[in-house]
This record gives sequence, structure tokens and C-alpha cells, in this order.
Amino acid sequence: MPRPIHAVIHQPALANNLDVVRRCAPQSRVWAVIKANAYGHGIRRAFAGLRAADGFGLLDLNEAVLLRELGWQGPILLLEGFFQPQDVPLLEQYRLTTAVHCEEQLRMLEVARPKGPLGIQLKLNTGMNRLGFRPEQYRTAWERARTLSCVGSIVHMTHFSDADSARGIAHQLDVFDATTANLPGEASLSNSAATLWHPQAHRAWVRPGVVLYGASPTGVAADVASFGLQPAMSLHSELISVQDLQPGDTVGYGSLFKAERPMRIGRGGLRLRHMICVDLTPCPKAKVGSAVTLWGQGLPIDDVAMASGTVGYELMCALAPRVPVTVATLTAPEQPALA
Repeated sequence: MPRPIHAVIHQPALANNLDVVRRCAPQSRVWAVIKANAYGHGIRRAFAGLRAADGFGLLDLNEAVLLRELGWQGPILLLEGFFQPQDVPLLEQYRLTTAVHCEEQLRMLEVARPKGPLGIQLKLNTGMNRLGFRPEQYRTAWERARTLSCVGSIVHMTHFSDADSARGIAHQLDVFDATTANLPGEASLSNSAATLWHPQAHRAWVRPGVVLYGASPTGVAADVASFGLQPAMSLHSELISVQDLQPGDTVGYGSLFKAERPMRIGRGGLRLRHMICVDLTPCPKAKVGSAVTLWGQGLPIDDVAMASGTVGYELMCALAPRVPVTVATLTAPEQPALA
């Protein structure tokens, strides 16, 4: 018998969340970011719900090939670009747009000289300090890219570090606008947070990620409650054990929890890698076999992640391969959460 746990991927929720993005940025085209196997949802499963996007952004070349095999003929963007000279012919073969963020990538294009034209997104480091040419290097890099016969369109690209926090994006946006002033080409700036909260940065393209899956860029569910996002993944289990505790009783390895009052606790089926315990005192009717929603409608993944000391993105991507997954193509009521 399989363990009593299963995940559901809700394709209508993905489509709804893409619509939310379009309402937030109505003048922009949308790169739907499906990195990390579509944030743990599975590219094959997520594709149908997001296929109304203008393009898909991802990290892995093999995932880009899979997307073509699934029938997608539109734009695909490699968000970190390519890593080896032998990758360049694959960019051409599969009609991929690539980020170019460093001297080494420019040099590989100069040496490989594919027939092209390849679309590139030239990345400007405006303060994130992970990838990209520094402002004083950017125009020289743009001039080099423009002279390559294999390069077609050049989109100006950056990434915000504080679009979901009080510091905001003004400091980076000023650098971007000053550096790219009078350079032709479209711009792609906005991550999920900037898409929701910073319309001045929407430009020609936006690149939403975590919001497409119904989670908050800040990790706080209340911050996105007004947007109408829906959870694209729900995780369900059952109670497999119920125990009555007295004050002083401990639970689990290392006796990490000690009851301070009479309690009724339950163990849920395996979640990701471990059993979990929950206080059933407020749920007197709960018993072995009672349904449990670990996250989903009515129980935002961000709330669960916060209680677990992590973020929703990490929980989504940590779904173990052995957890059975079904796909909901029509909206259906969720199982009630035990709280």
C-alpha cells in the first residue's frame, strides 16, 4: 500500500495567476519563468496552464529542449545563458534566446559564430551583484554584441534585489536608465515583486516566477492576498496516528517538544522526507484516516513555510519524486486543512 500522501497540480490556478500578471502589467509581454522544473510543479504539468504566456524563461538547456518537444514554438529564454562552446549550436537548433552576462559568453559567441540570428538579452548588473556587466562595461559589451553577425535582437536586461522590500528599486532603475540611455532595443527588468508592485519597471517584458505558482515574493501570504492568486500546488495526507499527551510528555527524537498541558496530537503521513506532528486539541473529531491538507487552498504555502523557517519556493521545489502527483484540469474543492 502506498503512503497516504499525494500532491495535486492545479492547471487552472496557473492560468489564473498568469491572468493576474497580465492585469498588473497590461502593456508588457510575459516571460513565464519555469526554472527548477517549474518550481517543483513539473514542466510537463505546468506547461498547459501557462501556455498563454508570450515566452518561457528557464535555466537548464535540457528543460528548454523538453519544452520544444512538448510543442512550444514560441520564445524560450535561458536566464543564465549558456556555459560551454558546444552549447552554442543548440541555441541555434532549438531557437533559444540567451542571456549574455559576462565576457566569457561574448567570447564564446565570437569564436563559435553560429549562422544566427540569435536573440540575446544583455544583462546589466545594477546592484544585484550576481550576474551581469557592470555599468562602466555595459556599452562596450553592447557594441561588441552588435557587431557579431550571429546576433539578432539585443534586449537590455537586469534583475532587482529589493523589489519586495522597503529599499525598493529606484537605485537600480536609475542605473539601468542612465546606462542604457539612447541604446536601441527593448528592456526586460521585472521579477515577480516588481511585476506586482513597481509598474514603472514593467517595460516591454516582465519575468514573473513564484507568483505564477500562487506564492508571495516576500514569503508573506498576506502581502499578495488582494491580487487573487491561487495555489497551483496542494499537498494532502492523512492522519496515521493519534496520541494523548499529559504535561511533561515529550515528542520525537531528542525530546525536542515537551507538552505543557494535556494535548491530543496526530502524526501525518510522510511529507517530503519526514513525518510531522500536529496539535489536534482544536480538532476533537480528528482520527486516524482524517484528511489533512499540508498546503493548498485555505492554507497558503507561505504560511506553512514561515512556520517551518523557510520560504514557499523551497517547499515547492523540495517535493520528493516518490510523492504521487495528479493534475487537476478543472477547479475542484480542496480537502479541508487541519489546524
